[in-house]
Amino acid sequence: MNAAIVGGTGYGAVELIRLLKQHPSIQLNSVISKSQSGTLIQDAYPHLQDIYSHTMDEYDIHTLGEETDLVFFATPAGVSKDLVSGCLDKGITCVDLSGDFRLTGDGLYETWYKKSPPEKSVQKKATYGLTEIYRKEIKETSLISNPGCYPTATLLALMPLFKTNWAKEGGIVIDGKSGVSGAGRGMSLNTHFSETNESLKAYKPGTHQHIPEIEQFLNTVSEEEVTVTFTPHLVPMTRGLLCTISVEMKEYQTTKDLISYYEDFYKNDPFVRIRPEGKIPATKEVYGSNFCDIGFYSDKRTGRLTIVSAIDNLGKGAAGQAIQNVNVMNGWEETAGLGQVPVYP
Repeated sequence: MNAAIVGGTGYGAVELIRLLKQHPSIQLNSVISKSQSGTLIQDAYPHLQDIYSHTMDEYDIHTLGEETDLVFFATPAGVSKDLVSGCLDKGITCVDLSGDFRLTGDGLYETWYKKSPPEKSVQKKATYGLTEIYRKEIKETSLISNPGCYPTATLLALMPLFKTNWAKEGGIVIDGKSGVSGAGRGMSLNTHFSETNESLKAYKPGTHQHIPEIEQFLNTVSEEEVTVTFTPHLVPMTRGLLCTISVEMKEYQTTKDLISYYEDFYKNDPFVRIRPEGKIPATKEVYGSNFCDIGFYSDKRTGRLTIVSAIDNLGKGAAGQAIQNVNVMNGWEETAGLGQVPVYP
């Protein structure tokens, strides 16, 4: 397939370029940037010299329709919702890495993203791209709404649990921590080196736009309405994301039994790794990969279960999962282009 990336100067786009270079069935023909069209991409990212030395293009739906089979939208929220329809009309498969098509409830997008929503007719065509949970639906769609990074780590950790009747739907506490690349490449005071180095900062407690996304999809597998308390934190590292999740249990399950259940649940999923008892994942162990590592501790004393989920926010949390979804859509080997061993140390 011939592919294009819209939003070519962000970290999600440059991670797509890195991964697609190794993909056996996708040829990257165009990187599109509104702000830097006409310039070499290596001017923005010098590490791409002699690897991908193309000039960045302007967005032209007619050119895309003639030359492109697949478009990745690595754009900020509010951009892809106005462009996807034109691509679909041209028969182009679309994968949206922004949040424009994730929230389906009335008024949710306006409330949490503070923007006008996408057209309902286009929204209905979107399939949520949490690959391990919605693989069947992904095979039959032409528009993927790629999950957010925090929801990916959280939902892979919690959705199997809420398919049982073991956990209480309220009182879920999610402590999320992400590297600075999760904030994008744009300059801001919050991501300034002097502000982030040797500091740990909580932000948007109770107001982050990933909260309704997490609740919306947990509610699809839960018997009662699920609510979460989610607080993200900015960590002074480049990439990586860790969610420590505390859940009150209806009935005690041993750590060993929970691990056994999750191993069976994800037995056919190559990118979810369940840690053995006593082993808790770390971001370094998934760095540069498409893996999601999950560990557990079930506390009989408190009646609460702790789940720790680690991903690379630019990999499984963005570009890696996007490519995984394209593989599923086309009936290719799910691991195609994604066989990287995590970078360690």
